[in-house]
Amino acid sequence: MYGLDLFDAALLPSLMVATLAGVLSFLSPCVLPIVPPYLAYMSGISMRELTAERRGPPPALVPALFFVMGLSTVFLFLGFTASSLGRLFTEYREPFQQVAGVVVIVMGLHFLGLFRLGFLQREARLNAGQGGSAFGAYVLGLAFAFGWTPCIGPILGTIITLAATEDSVTRGTTLLAFYALGLGLPFLLAAVFVTRSMALMNRLKPWLGTVEKAMGVLLVLVGVALITGWMADFSFWLLEVFPALGLIG
Repeated sequence: MYGLDLFDAALLPSLMVATLAGVLSFLSPCVLPIVPPYLAYMSGISMRELTAERRGPPPALVPALFFVMGLSTVFLFLGFTASSLGRLFTEYREPFQQVAGVVVIVMGLHFLGLFRLGFLQREARLNAGQGGSAFGAYVLGLAFAFGWTPCIGPILGTIITLAATEDSVTRGTTLLAFYALGLGLPFLLAAVFVTRSMALMNRLKPWLGTVEKAMGVLLVLVGVALITGWMADFSFWLLEVFPALGLIG
């Protein structure tokens, strides 16, 4: 277990980026519109039954929890794998980070619409089985994560790239855990507050294009930070402004 000392404080900016990336992935044009039908399918009920007033726990809560567990399983595995491979390039850490920065910038420009990368437009769909069961919801989460829809793929690839630049498997895996948190927590909240969340989603739909552009800007900034070493500078700035961070752990 590691604390947030001077060494580990360098992880803070990446954790912030990973969490924000997860939230933006949830709000992306490829994810937000499918949340209500996914919740209904996983619960084995109709949309009308899903939004009906009732006492007791929301019917979509347990399936949503297993769906998020499926997502997290894949993301943690990807974080572990990427950071393990990244350790092979420890000797060439600086040029590796710069190359990673260029890759992330290219993904950001893809989101901004300056050009489109064909391989990021494809989806790999898996059969998730029948809805209405916890296991089915878990498998659906696995399928969704492996599918990497056009909206979630580039930003997930960015967090995986960040994980590959970390110098320990634990740190890289933690990045993907925070990404899963940013994506999964809004999904769980949507399952608990179904009616309110659906109304909010409808209000957000006109802004989905703006969210996609925001994702592009975030990726470009992260790419520039990797190339210039700004991530490390920002972590030192955090310690100067919030010195208590260096005492945790």
